[in-house]
Amino acid sequence: MSGQGATAAPSPAPPAPSGPPPKVVNRGRSAVPVASSNSDESDIPEFEPFGLPGPRGFPPLTEYLDIMNVDMMSRPEEINKKQHNTTFYSSDQLIVRRGQEFQVKITFNRPYKPAEDKFAVEFVIGPSPEFSKGTYVPVFPTKGRQSSWEGRITNSNNDTVVMGITPAADCIVGKYNLYIAVATPFGIRRTRRDYSRELYILFNPWVAEDAVFLDDEEERQECVLSEMGIIYHGSYDDIAERNWNYGQFNYGVLDACLYIMDRSEMPITNRGDPIKVTRKASAMLNSRDDEGVLVGNWSGDYTYGVAPTSWTGSTDILLSYARSKQPVCYAQCWVYASVFNSFLRCLGIPSRVVTNYFSAHDNDGNLKMDIILDENGRIDRPRTRDSIWNYHCWNECFMTRPDLPTGFGGWQVVDATPQETSDGMYRCGPASVMAIKHGQTCYPYDASFVFAEVNSDVVFYSRSKDGTMEPVRVNRTHVGRLVCTKKPGEMTRRDITDQYKFPEGSTEERTVLEKAEGYGCQREKSEPPPADVDLVLPTLEISVGEDFEFNLEFINRSDQRRVVDTYISGSVVYYTGVTSSEFLFRDPTVTIGPNGSEKELVVIESKHYMKHLVEQANLNFIATGKVKETGQIVTAMKVVTLRNPKLTVKLSEGGKVNEEMTATVEFTNPFTFSLEEVYIRMEGPGTMQPKMRYYSLITAGSSLSWTEFFFPHRAGSTRVIATLDCPKLRQVNGQANVTIQA
Repeated sequence: MSGQGATAAPSPAPPAPSGPPPKVVNRGRSAVPVASSNSDESDIPEFEPFGLPGPRGFPPLTEYLDIMNVDMMSRPEEINKKQHNTTFYSSDQLIVRRGQEFQVKITFNRPYKPAEDKFAVEFVIGPSPEFSKGTYVPVFPTKGRQSSWEGRITNSNNDTVVMGITPAADCIVGKYNLYIAVATPFGIRRTRRDYSRELYILFNPWVAEDAVFLDDEEERQECVLSEMGIIYHGSYDDIAERNWNYGQFNYGVLDACLYIMDRSEMPITNRGDPIKVTRKASAMLNSRDDEGVLVGNWSGDYTYGVAPTSWTGSTDILLSYARSKQPVCYAQCWVYASVFNSFLRCLGIPSRVVTNYFSAHDNDGNLKMDIILDENGRIDRPRTRDSIWNYHCWNECFMTRPDLPTGFGGWQVVDATPQETSDGMYRCGPASVMAIKHGQTCYPYDASFVFAEVNSDVVFYSRSKDGTMEPVRVNRTHVGRLVCTKKPGEMTRRDITDQYKFPEGSTEERTVLEKAEGYGCQREKSEPPPADVDLVLPTLEISVGEDFEFNLEFINRSDQRRVVDTYISGSVVYYTGVTSSEFLFRDPTVTIGPNGSEKELVVIESKHYMKHLVEQANLNFIATGKVKETGQIVTAMKVVTLRNPKLTVKLSEGGKVNEEMTATVEFTNPFTFSLEEVYIRMEGPGTMQPKMRYYSLITAGSSLSWTEFFFPHRAGSTRVIATLDCPKLRQVNGQANVTIQA
């Protein structure tokens, strides 16, 4: 019996779901799933009737026009690949560039009669092809029936017709299937799908209508067709080089690049837009969000993969990813940039690898790299969190930017190194270089981040015991000291700093910085007066394992004596500026006479730093001090990159296409300790596929020699490059130049 105020009994809880969760599908959202795989293909019917069959079915079609053979004219010596600059690709398939005519030879069962016979060349890409989306494109031989692609008969001889086809300059880039369809009174019949009739259509920097058009033949040769790369590293005042084989024409690389876009589930309809392709690829080249190509590792422990310093080129990385469907271990910034460069050049987008020396990685979202000092002038490492990379590599690619105001097309920064997220994913760009130079950081994509990498100020703060901080020194010229890339057609360096920023201290530079501030980039406004004591650190060239002297010079620019309490710190650092361990600390008090100078000598023994070295052998010296008489702070920073021993690469004389040659790598261990688990890699653009040799032990003072046979497959000037890598010694390389005769 229920009384007033009684409540109903609680309902039993619903049963917990059992079994796997339901599969998420497109049903209810769209009639068909979004086509996002170039490798998935739909079978096109061989016969499409106009009506229903009669009682005896369809009559025989033998009396009508029929296709006997289709020649894609894909051999390297034929006109298609020569005119489209694709002869270097190691593929039996036809590879052409959009916006430019190519030819297909069709043989019929009888002479073609234009007045009576009707046929079309059909191009299909991906599953569920649709005319309205550009994934199904019929091309007709007569002007009266044209689609978005142009077609014309260029030659007709008896039963053979040569068809000229011009893909639209903005068509989808990828792998297509070609069919020939013939109209009969009863329906359309077409050829079967055939592997030999697959073709690849790429971006075309040679055609003005294409978004990646680059009107400079020397730049096109370098940024699209060159396989030989030089990556600049080291430090600003001691620049080092490493060679890289982009290998964009090697067998399987083009398919691997298309697989990367498939793996990203990028809609096929977006693959004709270089803005969307490069932005998606900048995310897919790293594995952080989407099981992309490369796993980053800056730890120094590469037990479960290949050390970043060991790679010689992109081919092994791209083919391994396409084959295993798993991210490849390991990469750092120059590996990301080099493999990304291979991807871009392979698809026809002009691109180059760029190095920025003293590249800011700002963790606070402003234009300040904060270095915290205690009240005595000594650096407070736990509170100093921003880092300045000795160098950082990214890519530039060339394209129009119809989404931006006029003038912001051209070179665009894209960066696959996972530093910060952009729209929720680890990617960067494309950001207009012109927008960066002019402080237009509001424009997509990620212009503000790149702007900070080349324009941040280094601000030294003095932190008092109560926690308050006061800026005591601002260095506005340290970050973005040099931006460089390989010079087109030469094996030398090209300074492109002026493409990113106006000269330091110029009126234009101040205007740009003010404009960037208007878009939210915070700068240090204070101008602490400069100290009347300068501190100068030496530039040194030191080999790994050497003892050396480090001379600090104090220069007094006042008319009075100055006493400086100094702190000298020497640390082993990663090239990212992150400290591994401190091996040196001195705190001398230096007295300098009026208008005089004084040197403080620090002797550094190799035994103090060798046991701490990380792969790129960088020593970072920071000297700070406080002038007793004025309380002013003096600071100086210097990165010393220790030089590693070299590999010697020797090639046999001669050198002709398809004739045997030998390459010999020689190395002597110059140290007093043994090198264990040594890997040597070797390859060469157009000459040698990647090869590798393992040595378990190279004892102190001993030498090795490794000889490989190879057959050059392309004429021209090139290099064979080699690297040696082991846990105790990284970044050892060598190369040999060679000219191969036809």
